[in-house]
Amino acid sequence: MAGVLDSVNQRTQLVGQNRLELLLFRLDGKQLYGINVFKVKEVLQCPKLTHMPKSSPIVRGVANIRGGTIPILDLAMATGATALGNVDNAFVIITEYNTKIQGFLVHSVERIVNMNWEDIHPPPKGTGRDHYLTAVTRLDNQLVEIIDVEKILAEVAPVSENISAGVVSAEVQHKAISLRVLTVDDSSVARKQVTRCLQTVGVEVTALNDGRQALDFLRKLVDEGKKPEEEFLMMISDIEMPEMDGYTLTAEIRSDPRMQKLHIILHTSLSGVFNQAMVKKVGADDFLAKFRPDDLAARVVDRIKAADIS
Repeated sequence: MAGVLDSVNQRTQLVGQNRLELLLFRLDGKQLYGINVFKVKEVLQCPKLTHMPKSSPIVRGVANIRGGTIPILDLAMATGATALGNVDNAFVIITEYNTKIQGFLVHSVERIVNMNWEDIHPPPKGTGRDHYLTAVTRLDNQLVEIIDVEKILAEVAPVSENISAGVVSAEVQHKAISLRVLTVDDSSVARKQVTRCLQTVGVEVTALNDGRQALDFLRKLVDEGKKPEEEFLMMISDIEMPEMDGYTLTAEIRSDPRMQKLHIILHTSLSGVFNQAMVKKVGADDFLAKFRPDDLAARVVDRIKAADIS
């Protein structure tokens, strides 16, 4: 897999075009899985693992990679299947989510494919509430499943959802009662995290599942003669979403004079120096890494104060 992540600069040109690149891999079977290349730092043969006492069984061990100690998670176990066997012949996909680095143990790595987010769809409705899929697509007549990594990480290493004392004052909470925030995220775990955080601030939350759904929702509002910037204090949107990503959603909103004044924060587990430039490119007001309750709450508090609600 040497060179599989070359030409990152070229891949940033996909941003705003509603496109992405998926790294395809398999666990212990024929099923194909995909992960956004922007989340991937490196792919390598499984290194020597050191077992960590009292860690989750999903964490098969830690590995020393380029001077850093990185936890290696068995992606098959994490999704409810049996543990991967023959680790020596397995691969590790080193990823960065929510500013944290971890490796995912997989059976094999296939290739990278360039796709349109319009071809990435939410999981079928009959999948159930306990599934680990955030999206699905088809490639060469094969189903490709995209795993909800945020759900896995939240179960293996839960993060605090509490807002620290002093971040939200009683005065701000009083003002927040009359305000609404629009949130957009395809991960059920992320939607719940953001919703609980914002409800603690005091605002009412409208939560949608992807960029296409959000754009249709906003267009319906303006068709009814309403102004999104008056209906909502702000929109907080994920970037990676089926049907339409957050970059494209933002660009569409900014190109429509009827809704372009809506305050937009892109809230994502994607990392990388290109993000700030892309935020400016599509016209978002701010960028925030997931999931930091204090930072998220502070952004909302700032907007409430700026709105000067009496």
